[in-house]
Amino acid sequence: MKNITSFGRILFAIPFALFGINHFLMTDYYVGMLTSFIPFGAYTIILTGIMLIATSISIITKKFVKLSTLLLAGMLFLFIITIHIPHLISGIDKSATIIALLKDISLMGGSLMISGMYTEEEIPVNK
Repeated sequence: MKNITSFGRILFAIPFALFGINHFLMTDYYVGMLTSFIPFGAYTIILTGIMLIATSISIITKKFVKLSTLLLAGMLFLFIITIHIPHLISGIDKSATIIALLKDISLMGGSLMISGMYTEEEIPVNK
């Protein structure tokens, strides 16, 4: 069972590294998604990319997993309230927005589940 959990944890982390790299490669695309009240434009996108890559590395290496997954859940929550919900209200491509909203909700849930598996000492809790 431990191998399955480790494999799942790594599979969960890999897309975040790719999302982070994508923030560097497609900065203009992501800037276009930002709502007007998010400050610093491209700098926010770059910072988000760095945070996504750092979180992925943390989860894969099992260093500061609890902290990084809690911060990831918080960041996903911010995406939901600052990007997805305003896009739903404004009517911008509703079907794609709903899919992105549901994706981020499920990723936030997965992040919280992984966080719950770790104590501050980064030892998986066996229940």
